[in-house]
Amino acid sequence: MKFTLEATDPNSSARATTLELAHGPVQTPIFMPVGTAATVKGVHQRELEMEIKPDIILGNTYHLYLRPQTPILQKAGGLHKFMNWSGNILTDSGGYQVYSLSGNRKIKEEGVKFKSHIDGSLHLFTPENVMDIQRQIGADIIMAFDECTPYPCDKQYARDSMHMTHRWLERCLTQLDQSPELYGFEQVFFPIVQGSTYTDLRRESAEYIASVGAQGNAIGGLSVGEPAEEMYAMTQEVTAILPKDKPRYLMGVGTPINILENIALGIDMFDCVMPTRNARNGMLFTAHGTINIKNKKWADDFSPIDAMDITWVDTAYSKAYLRHLFTVNEMLGKQIATIHNLGFYLWLVREARKHILAGDFTPWKNTMVRQMDNRL
Repeated sequence: MKFTLEATDPNSSARATTLELAHGPVQTPIFMPVGTAATVKGVHQRELEMEIKPDIILGNTYHLYLRPQTPILQKAGGLHKFMNWSGNILTDSGGYQVYSLSGNRKIKEEGVKFKSHIDGSLHLFTPENVMDIQRQIGADIIMAFDECTPYPCDKQYARDSMHMTHRWLERCLTQLDQSPELYGFEQVFFPIVQGSTYTDLRRESAEYIASVGAQGNAIGGLSVGEPAEEMYAMTQEVTAILPKDKPRYLMGVGTPINILENIALGIDMFDCVMPTRNARNGMLFTAHGTINIKNKKWADDFSPIDAMDITWVDTAYSKAYLRHLFTVNEMLGKQIATIHNLGFYLWLVREARKHILAGDFTPWKNTMVRQMDNRL
């Protein structure tokens, strides 16, 4: 991987960078659409490639391990070939999904024993086999196996969990050294900073993660219910320590406003299910605020979904038509809304990049935050 820092904002820590990965360059700031089970839900790969055009998408180790199962992915030649996607892919380690199975898992030093949410079958994730699974999946960026702590979290538990995550990281690195890539291209490895919302723990974890010297670094355990201001405070502590010459990925974040505020704190990469999940429930993100397209007020509004020319959806379909599709429970409505939201998120980070390069990111960001904080 080659990493180039192209520009920084004079009034914040925002930055424009480029990662050169095996399946093409990734220009940051970037939002990664979530393709949990080898698909970005409700979106054809053709639409991803031609309309939304993300440089990178995300796959989920836990879900792909259970279905279709990694032997099938390996027979297909890896996830790229299995799902017919020529761009970059990042896989998370499954740590967050294990966290979400709080009633069906046991965490020990060895790893995590859990019951499948599909059929109740028992499985074990360890730092070693999670690295092997991600080798078999074949993503361009793979993540360390970690424990994601809940919020709120007792400080002693957060400390013990953080140290275990660090020990697991050492085991991940050892396993990667012993298991080469399977598909003829480099897989870039990111460890994960933990520490809940405790400043001293976040600093300690960031310093340890930075000392490992990985090609990029991630921040986990945020956007799990804590107030936004605590998220920003923890991010600021960590980005002050993580190396400036490597990409920084804030996992599972978030709203459009969260993304802009964290870009200002020095984050390069984001992912979240919010744009796709909210779209399926009729919640649309626009440059001027959020829209509940199910509301009756849109029944005879024939204007585009967003007045700004962000994706083809905005000019092709009106609010009235999209509301009608939701009213009659037509599958196309959810698809159009999903493409719109993903198009908006990608537009937002690309505009952020333009303004970082132009040197006026901070005033633009402040204006956008005010606009997007409206309910239309």
